[in-house]
Amino acid sequence: MTDRHHLLVHGTTFAAVGDGGDITGVRGNGSPDGLFVRDARHLSRWQLTVDGAVPDTLAPVADGAGARCVLVPRGGRTEPPAYTLFREQAVCDSAFVECLRVTGNRPVPSTVRLALTVDADFADQFELRSDHRTYFKSGVVRSRQVMDDGVEFRYRRGEWVSCTTVTAEPAPDGVEETGTGARRLVWALDLEPHATAELTLRVVARPHGDRRAVRVPRSPAAVNERLRAAEGRFVEGVAFPTGWPELAAACARGLADLAALQVPATGPDGEELRVPAAGAPWFLTLLGRDALLTSLFTLPYRPGPAAGTLLALAATQATGTAAGPVAQPGKIVHEVRHGELAHFGQVPFRRYYGSVDATPLFLVLLGAYTERTGDTAIARRLQPHARAAIGWMLDHGGLTSRGYLVYRADEGGLANQNWKDSPGAICSADGTRPSGPVTAAGAQGYAYDALRRTAWLARTVWADEVYAALLEQAAADLRDRFQRDFWMPERSFPALALDGDGRPVDALASDAGHLLWSGLLDKEYGEVVGRRLLEPDFFSGWGVRTLAAGQGAYHPLSYHRGSVWPHDNALIALGLARYGLHDEARTVAHALVDAAAVTGHRLPEVLAGYGRDTHAEPVPYPHACVRESRSAAAPLALLTAVGGA
Repeated sequence: MTDRHHLLVHGTTFAAVGDGGDITGVRGNGSPDGLFVRDARHLSRWQLTVDGAVPDTLAPVADGAGARCVLVPRGGRTEPPAYTLFREQAVCDSAFVECLRVTGNRPVPSTVRLALTVDADFADQFELRSDHRTYFKSGVVRSRQVMDDGVEFRYRRGEWVSCTTVTAEPAPDGVEETGTGARRLVWALDLEPHATAELTLRVVARPHGDRRAVRVPRSPAAVNERLRAAEGRFVEGVAFPTGWPELAAACARGLADLAALQVPATGPDGEELRVPAAGAPWFLTLLGRDALLTSLFTLPYRPGPAAGTLLALAATQATGTAAGPVAQPGKIVHEVRHGELAHFGQVPFRRYYGSVDATPLFLVLLGAYTERTGDTAIARRLQPHARAAIGWMLDHGGLTSRGYLVYRADEGGLANQNWKDSPGAICSADGTRPSGPVTAAGAQGYAYDALRRTAWLARTVWADEVYAALLEQAAADLRDRFQRDFWMPERSFPALALDGDGRPVDALASDAGHLLWSGLLDKEYGEVVGRRLLEPDFFSGWGVRTLAAGQGAYHPLSYHRGSVWPHDNALIALGLARYGLHDEARTVAHALVDAAAVTGHRLPEVLAGYGRDTHAEPVPYPHACVRESRSAAAPLALLTAVGGA
């Protein structure tokens, strides 16, 4: 049986450990193994042996705030274990803490020989993905320095310098070389009859450019106490539905996860901010689209993430044109990375703008935040950024020249630049990919909403009636064009996209629900679309599939061609409610809440598309992010859509 990975997450730091608390340096279940900070692996091995052998796992790590497991030396039924090891681990900002208690089970003294093999390979996350790419790294220098209480690992490549320090209390009796570059910390613990000995291990990661002093709590219990306090502050004051305890539990779980997913960012004037990261393990960083949707979902209950996200994205808004990162003036960033490969330009994601929808969603959030909170200060401060975003939509985005927001595949980055960004996600019903520039349906809905909300800001906050009228006319024209060009009368459904020649890409896809959320469709069309999304080929019983079953392109284990995404369904539920389809909205909400209840009220990034009628529990998608901010916020969107019904 393959050792599962369990994630411990806090801010830009996460650890993936096995059932017994070890880190082996290999990947499993779609997750990279190790301790990661700011896209780099700062622990690649953390393997415990007892008396020269790997102990058996008596009680494996369970999902929770920290990792706790129980280990025993290998033995048989006739000779019970001489001692038991209780292992507890936790992460905080740039640090990993472990407490190891060894309890003797015999009435006589004994000596236990412990060894912990540790290493830090400083691999960039992009090196660990299963995409068959390799990255040449020249001039790398690695060093290991033994200290009185542990060992320090250093990595240098030109100006790029990273460090990992491992210390132990009590100090190890010795530090041995392994021949592979790793180091082995060893102890000989003398146990009195039925006595307990305790080791505390602390790992401090210092990523390149991070000169902050890292304050590490003394124990995993202290770390978890701090994290629980942060979660409590995030959840405090939110009124959960009393008549629907399962939805209340999903909302509480989601808010607690969002508290752990807050990462640092910088505002336009250099101010320090906290914003929602996209998700762990692969996307523990700022992604524009993800942060915007998460902030929109949480806005009625927690406006803070929206304010931070708006300021952080304004600070990273493109001001010029650059081909590699797909930057154009006024465009909102899609992804920000801090790793070695991004630093040296070997991947384009240091600041990457390959998204057609982050820019209109930025404007949607700015308008929604101002309307919801009554706070006009941010809208006034970000007026130049908002106007630049509108300028991008009209000019580089394609609204003026082509009538729609359009994108082209980026060879060095993303082939698709809407929310369904995997290769092949935008396709015809038979799976054929469109040629030429792509006009994705959902992005046009966001553009329509952005134009209308920015017109409202121009009229009520900026006192610019002329600009408001111009944007309102642009929105009305977009709505008319869309229903003429995208509507497929023979299917009574909008196309997923238009290809480079303006032909409909005819797959029946969940993106139509985003058009309901944005209000782009006339009421008659919207009601038809909303009811169609609840028919059996679309609705799995756990949610609406990204692609209706029965089409040639459908695959229940595809990332975007038949799976069920909680955030996608949250937008659909909000859209159904907007068009008065309240029964349908409740059906979607109940499906998602039921799916969450199976996994401790936590919604993953994505589920497989298998139907509830044939599978009594939701089938996991094999490579899903376990913690994902949009999914964590989705129950709050459901609460907005249906209340406690």
